[in-house]
Amino acid sequence: MNPAGGAERLHKRLARAGVASRRAAEEMIRAGRVSVNGTVATLGQTVTDADDIRVDGQLIETEAVRAVTYALYKPRGYVTTASDEYGRKNVLDAMPVIPGLHPVGRLDRDSEGLLLLTTDGQLTQTLTHPSFGHEKAYRAWTDGEATPTPEELRALTRGVELEDGLAQAVSASVATGGAFIVLGEGRKRQVRRMLDAIGHPVVRLMRYRVGGLWLGDLDVGEYRELREGDLRELLTPSGPGAPAWDRQWELMQRRWG
Repeated sequence: MNPAGGAERLHKRLARAGVASRRAAEEMIRAGRVSVNGTVATLGQTVTDADDIRVDGQLIETEAVRAVTYALYKPRGYVTTASDEYGRKNVLDAMPVIPGLHPVGRLDRDSEGLLLLTTDGQLTQTLTHPSFGHEKAYRAWTDGEATPTPEELRALTRGVELEDGLAQAVSASVATGGAFIVLGEGRKRQVRRMLDAIGHPVVRLMRYRVGGLWLGDLDVGEYRELREGDLRELLTPSGPGAPAWDRQWELMQRRWG
């Protein structure tokens, strides 16, 4: 956090206010949409709490608003955008109305499970930057009577060739009528395409973990605000074998195995 009244770069201030990620904030500044004390802002400019900062003429408050982050069990059929040109339900319809709240990353419309939403633009930047690299874990149900075999799933950990390059799972294990898949990256519809590649099309896909944060006992459409401990787990997850990890994995197997 920035010390009260301390100077910081404008794009960081906009991210901390939940306006956008740092990268998107930089684009806003380049486009001339941001002003400081009545003058069009410049990229790299520093600001303090005493400055009048506006985006498209709207005053930006930073220190007075506490950033909040939520975990949502996203239902199937909801898109992870703030708005949709086709009028489909979006994830903000499932949340309380909070200025600046936005989804962190995406989860396909046809998929369900753990989705993070926050007003903290800096957190969004951290979680969506390619260097973040924390795992995302999924439970997939596949088409047909044949469940993927251990050998077929080992092919996913060795890597399968997709149209956008080699895709490799961190781990893959058999589940009833499907599989548990863990990825260290997040390409579009990646789990579905990987299982398609080994001949097991996905009919249902649920994400149950991001980093060290688990879906837990949330039901479809339910959400909860993350506490400081949740954010620590999210950003610095412990590995398999840790007590909390083992309990959560046991819960997921009982519920979804």
